[in-house]
Amino acid sequence: MSTGLDTFDKTVQESNLWLKDIMDRLETADRHRAYSSLRAVLHALRDRVGAENAAHLGAQLPMLLRGLYYEGWDPTDKPSKERHEEAFLAHIAKELPRAEEGEVEQGALAVLDVLSKHIDRNAAVKTAAMFPMELRKFWPAFIQSAAKQR
Repeated sequence: MSTGLDTFDKTVQESNLWLKDIMDRLETADRHRAYSSLRAVLHALRDRVGAENAAHLGAQLPMLLRGLYYEGWDPTDKPSKERHEEAFLAHIAKELPRAEEGEVEQGALAVLDVLSKHIDRNAAVKTAAMFPMELRKFWPAFIQSAAKQR
C-alpha cells in the first residue's frame, strides 16, 4: 500500500526491513515481538548514552523508527547509569512485561546486531564504546572489536 509520498513509503519500507531482520535473528514470525524488542532496546540505548549522543544515534535511524526512538523521551536525569548486565536487561524488560525467560537478552542481541548493520559503522562503534565492557557483549563481535580499539 502506497501513501503517495515517497518519503513515507521509503521509511515504511526501511522500517519493515529492520523488523524482518530482527524477526530472522529471533527466529520468529511474530512481528509484534520484533517491534516490542526493537522499541525497548532503542529506548534503553537512548536513555543510556545521554542527550547529545542520543540525538546523533537518532539521526541514523529511518524516519519512522526515529519517531519510535524518541517516543516518550524525557532527557532529564539521563544518561542512566546501568553498568551491569542485570540492570541493563531490567531497563529493557520494563517495556517487555510479558517477555519469557531469555527473550529480553535475545531481543537485545538481535536489535543491536540489526542496528549495527543498518547504521553507519562509526556511529555503531562510537555508541558501543560508551558502554562498559560488561554491556558490550550485546553488540556484534565486529563492533565489540572496533570499540575496544577506540
